[in-house]
Amino acid sequence: MDNAIVIGAGIAGLAAAASLVRSGWRVQVLESAPELGEVGAGLVVTVNGMRSLAMIGAADRVRRDGYAVRPAGTRRWDGKWLLKAPDGDGELTEMIGIHRRRLHRALVDVSEAELITDAGVTTVRPGTPGGAQAQVEWESADGTHSASADLLVAADGIRSAARGVLFPQGSTYSGYSSWRAVVSDTSTGDRFAMTWGPNAEFGAMRISASEVYWYGYVALPSGHQFPDELAAAREYFASWSPDVPALIDKTREVIRHDVWVLDRPLPRYTVGRTVLIGDAAHPMVPTLGQGANSALEDGVSVGGLIHAGADLAAGLRAYESARYRRGQQLVRRSELMARVGSHLGPRGQAVRNAVLRLTPRRAAERSGSRIFDWTPPGSLGAEAVDSG
Repeated sequence: MDNAIVIGAGIAGLAAAASLVRSGWRVQVLESAPELGEVGAGLVVTVNGMRSLAMIGAADRVRRDGYAVRPAGTRRWDGKWLLKAPDGDGELTEMIGIHRRRLHRALVDVSEAELITDAGVTTVRPGTPGGAQAQVEWESADGTHSASADLLVAADGIRSAARGVLFPQGSTYSGYSSWRAVVSDTSTGDRFAMTWGPNAEFGAMRISASEVYWYGYVALPSGHQFPDELAAAREYFASWSPDVPALIDKTREVIRHDVWVLDRPLPRYTVGRTVLIGDAAHPMVPTLGQGANSALEDGVSVGGLIHAGADLAAGLRAYESARYRRGQQLVRRSELMARVGSHLGPRGQAVRNAVLRLTPRRAAERSGSRIFDWTPPGSLGAEAVDSG
């Protein structure tokens, strides 16, 4: 049986592993952490992500473990509405709020791959379709290891070791950092609104019947540290719409991560027998909420387009054709959303707000949701159902 090695057991890597197993591959997943898990708070799975999950048998689990939310629109920092979303339902506005750990657990349970933890990858050789196999070396507590693969999938995130070998280019700080937290709450409804202020964005969504996830995305110097992160978040958003500081006041623990992107786009996502996916290929700012969803798209596309026993070179070309343009489109749209939303200062926000008030709600909804209308390769699109 053809074998594939996936570097990284995050959302992209586990989705790829599950998809590849279903396409006939024998799969190993190498994870650098000593224990399998996921650090983070919450996220939203949009319709493209749900279609991806349906292809690997995880959509029903995610619906059960998450919470259905609906877009409410966009507010300015003081709570006044800039653009309200229509009340009607539609498939393209389907959203499931879920704790990142629960999504990760669902992917672990459907991956059906051999998982190897404490595997810090040090060397990658991409191989050649029809020629030499790909090679990977890693360090663990018991020494140095190496393996060959017919297919190598690099899903090892923004600081990808594989990308560093194949494309020696750097990453750059976006200028923004994000506080994230999950709080016990039963009062917040099922509507999700973005709130924009000068050089900042706040959002909150329900992720279970008793939990709400919130984020505060703000301009900060790279590597900046606060003595008390929660106190800093409270102070930063103290003058915003009353529901914002009220939710932060319920918080017991907060995390913050700087947001990094590539200093320039990769020229391609495939080299030899190796394919890069997720943040290893196209990290993006979080303003469109598509980091995890694009990782799911990538993961199911690997198995959907690159089949065991088939022409590998043709499968890799199909993946490149299907994913490069789409990946770069999501990166650009995320950057555009940042430029018209959270990355504006007071003067730019005033101009933007005036324009938004003149925008028809239905037109804005169609424009915003069109990016989510993506169908996995080999799926039934909106009709796709769980296979497991």
